Amino acid sequence: MNTNLYKITDPENQTAELEEIAALLRAGETVAIPTETVYGLAANALDPDAVKKIFIAKGRPQDNPLIVHIAETGALYEIAAAVPDAALRLAEAYWPGPLTVILPKKDAIPENVSAGLDTVAIRMPSHPVARAIIKAAGVPLAAPSANISGFPSPTDAETVCDDMTGKVAAIVDGGPCDFGIESTVVTLASPVPRVLRPGAVTVEQLEAVLGKVEVDEAVLHPLKKDAVAASPGMKYKHYSPKAQLYIVRGDLKAFVSYVYRHKEEADHCLCFEGEERFLPLPAVTFGKEAEPLTQSHSLFDALRQLDRQGAKTVFAREPKTEGVGLGVCNRLFRAAGFRFLEDAPENRSGKLLGLCGLSGAGKTTVCSLLRARGAEIVDTDLIAREIVETGSPTLETLANTFGRDILRPDGSLNRNALAAKAFASEEGAKELTAITHPAIIQKTLAQAFAAAANGKTAVIDAPLLFTAGLDRLCDLTAAVTAPEDVRRARIRARDGLPDEEINKRFAAQKEEAEKAAAADFVLKNYPPYDPEEETGRLWRTLRDANA
Repeated sequence: MNTNLYKITDPENQTAELEEIAALLRAGETVAIPTETVYGLAANALDPDAVKKIFIAKGRPQDNPLIVHIAETGALYEIAAAVPDAALRLAEAYWPGPLTVILPKKDAIPENVSAGLDTVAIRMPSHPVARAIIKAAGVPLAAPSANISGFPSPTDAETVCDDMTGKVAAIVDGGPCDFGIESTVVTLASPVPRVLRPGAVTVEQLEAVLGKVEVDEAVLHPLKKDAVAASPGMKYKHYSPKAQLYIVRGDLKAFVSYVYRHKEEADHCLCFEGEERFLPLPAVTFGKEAEPLTQSHSLFDALRQLDRQGAKTVFAREPKTEGVGLGVCNRLFRAAGFRFLEDAPENRSGKLLGLCGLSGAGKTTVCSLLRARGAEIVDTDLIAREIVETGSPTLETLANTFGRDILRPDGSLNRNALAAKAFASEEGAKELTAITHPAIIQKTLAQAFAAAANGKTAVIDAPLLFTAGLDRLCDLTAAVTAPEDVRRARIRARDGLPDEEINKRFAAQKEEAEKAAAADFVLKNYPPYDPEEETGRLWRTLRDANA
């Protein structure tokens, strides 16, 4: 089949193109169209032969109902056998928008649209191109996501072209989708309104209009055997990349710990932005942990990116279920086929203590006292030297980036030569950080989690604990402090540095000093405080942390 491509950016002034698209739909063809959620594969919802072409193009099971898209609220009465007041209140609050309402259907709706059910799913998209196409066609449009069935839904026209070129009459490029996951589906054909598929319209928003709202068990669990799917996205494994996806239960620390312990069992990770630097495997990100809308916007593209990178087995972060996060969890859990992983309790027996301290504060003394109590010290300064040892991958990357002349004749690193090049510009300094910090962090965490797995307390001794984000993985963080005059005196006695050089050190640590103010525990290492007593107090606090 020849597939025409249309780009609609201004529907009000592209009426000729819209009429061509509408004519295809009226003639019983299928057309991929943009919506604010994902791209949909549309056909005349009143024509069973046209609808059949949707199932053929997608390879979609025919016992999976479709959503009917309308452009005006009045169209409800042409499709639904009954329109309760609750439906009108929802329409007033959230239409046009990413909300689908299930109502009793009229006989005009073909069996293959409703999958033989006596109900029909209806929504009014807010995307201006989608609404313009529906109006121009003059018929309601049945439109599931415009992808091969079971794979991640498309959120841009390029992805639709990859899946549907040659299978449909036309593809309409209306730009990227706003929300990135399909609409919320709520049924009003039950005694209490029930969410069958969560999305951008949250349960809390529905309750603000309807009062009590239930969430179907199948939202976060597989549909029970032989149960009837009342909504799209309930019955089958959906939204899946080619890779085998596994959800690792727990918070960031639990996730990272699990990956380090089982890194031979996977080749990629799926995580939130900023977490990839902690991981020993290649990672793809999907939004920010605290911003579920960014997760929904990025999720399907991230799943497809895993395939583009050739991922085979993927460990994935578990989102929170609050608000839009419920919809993200629903899609991710189904993409994984509800495969969950969790570390055994014995692998979480040891704790991680993050320890920082400004130059001259006496962090070395505290580490010695903690070691005497049985802690294993993970020294990031030592690791920073180890990762650039002769022949190391990090040293080779540095040489390829900054030039082979940063190496001595024996192949070892000439630190002065590297510093001269790296710190000659802001870009060079950023490149140096981008190369060395992930290697330092990953070796640090490998040692720390190995110690914790053996029941030991691992102390991450990191001057840049907070700047590097390592504090996020610790059970407790502690900052060793001393007044500036005390620290200056210690540095003079220890290193013999003049005040000018000491000032440079202090200036370089300013950002970390500000962040360390948020440490869980402040250990005062100066008279009249006894470092032994202070360290004992820290040890007891750590023992009680997360008990």
